[in-house]
Amino acid sequence: MNLTALSIRRPSLIIVVFAVLTFMGVASYFSLPIELVPKFDPPVITIMTLYPGASPAEVENAVAKPIEDAISSLEGIQLIQIGANENVCFVAVEISQELDLDKAVQEMQRKVNQILPTFPKEVRTPVINKFALSELPILRLAVRANVAGPEFFDLVKNRLVPEMGQVKGVAQVGILGGEEREIKINISSAKLEQFGLSLLQVTQAVQAANLDFPTGKVTGKDTQMRIRLAGKFLTLDDIRNLVVGKSRFGSSILIKDIAEVQDGAKDLEVLCIANGQPVLGLEIRKQSDANAVEMAEMLLLKLKTLETSYAASGLKFDVIANSSTFTKQATDAVVHDLLIAVLLVALVMLLFLHSLRNAAIVLVSIPTSIVSTFVMMKVMGYSLNLMSLMGLSLAIGILVDDAIVVIENIYRHLEMGKNRVQASYDGRQEIGFTAISITLVDVVVFLPIIFTVGLVPNLLRQFCMTVLVSTLMSLLVSFTLVPWLTSRVGKLHRFSGKKLGGRIVLRLKLSGLAVRRFCHRAALGTAELANQNPHLSHSGGAPGRLRPARYGGIHRQCLY
Repeated sequence: MNLTALSIRRPSLIIVVFAVLTFMGVASYFSLPIELVPKFDPPVITIMTLYPGASPAEVENAVAKPIEDAISSLEGIQLIQIGANENVCFVAVEISQELDLDKAVQEMQRKVNQILPTFPKEVRTPVINKFALSELPILRLAVRANVAGPEFFDLVKNRLVPEMGQVKGVAQVGILGGEEREIKINISSAKLEQFGLSLLQVTQAVQAANLDFPTGKVTGKDTQMRIRLAGKFLTLDDIRNLVVGKSRFGSSILIKDIAEVQDGAKDLEVLCIANGQPVLGLEIRKQSDANAVEMAEMLLLKLKTLETSYAASGLKFDVIANSSTFTKQATDAVVHDLLIAVLLVALVMLLFLHSLRNAAIVLVSIPTSIVSTFVMMKVMGYSLNLMSLMGLSLAIGILVDDAIVVIENIYRHLEMGKNRVQASYDGRQEIGFTAISITLVDVVVFLPIIFTVGLVPNLLRQFCMTVLVSTLMSLLVSFTLVPWLTSRVGKLHRFSGKKLGGRIVLRLKLSGLAVRRFCHRAALGTAELANQNPHLSHSGGAPGRLRPARYGGIHRQCLY
């Protein structure tokens, strides 16, 4: 017993399978992340190394060239770009598309770790990252309050940022600008020279005194306690009274003797201005698998709660940029186009199939195939983005092809006098190979793109997969659900013209017959004209057939 006979005689299995697929598809749709474009990471790896106090030439010779020599032996490297600036070295490495980006990062990290001992001791550990578009900020906020200075910075850093980081999907909250607290020791060069001290001596004295480390443990009969030496500075007077050396006469030299200690703020490196006023900026980045739109909506609700909680401080958040808004608008527009396409297909099916039942049966293949595609998207880790939704929009016209071919042939067998069950089985069996051919034509167009490698195929892979899966599901529906529905509810239907719908369909049918007659008469007239004028050239020697280039391409062949 083949699949069609099983669906007609014992439809329980088919109904359960498609019911499960529908349930899983609906659940998958609401759990899919929403993004603007699919995830496609350019094959670029960046290496950033800090070398405080070094000149560009020193950074290039001591850091950039050793890193270049170490990683140049790796396989698949196509381009290395180096930027040596003051205090920082930046290396961008482009690798081939065939390599695994994560493995390339691990190999590069291993090579860089091997040359770390050769760097000057002031060089910080290099930071290796892969360039990912998903790590770009989703939200940019401006924060203002009645509190100013370091106190406002501490409020944002120690209270607001941890609460915002608890929102589902938030990966990182970066702070831009602001006045961060900093204890400044302004040393007088004249007093250093007077006491015979160097700047290095003062620095080492401050670092050695500002320590907190364990010193041992005390063991009792039943307990054991660890002892730590708390040497951190607690007040400004602790710094001012710190001994940094001895004078020529044996007296102690204190910090307050050679410097001025201030409780101030760091020098501004980034200045954020909103509406002409300086503010503190925040950049919110999402987790790699998070829903950008959902995360942004939840975070905006959290911001309103924070404004209410800190109303006494006059806390106010201003949204400077929200990329999720455009993402939501773009995806909603594609979903609306998808619904409009379904309605237009339903209208066209009703006009050409001349039966509301037949049109409804054909339309079963559209939601069933689309909803089942969401299961594949969830399993493959895809998202709702412009490419995947456009693939579904394109597939709307393809999804009804198999069902139309099958139901039209079943309708023909009904006109031959067969009962609904026999007509459904014979009609599908007779036209099955044709339906498979129609589907495979679409498959062979989109399937090769999935297996190609490159930046553009990575962008189009979700588009092609949605078209392929939905098309194959429509073939399965036309072989199972369509014959089962026609065997239960299908019937011959002829419009009498007494109602508005029937009159519209009959009028369109008469218009189609008129067009056919016109084409037929035009073909006969063209053939007669060619016979009366032998000097006109013919194509293929067949009498009455003009070349397509003559007479504006009037040549037609009508079989009516």
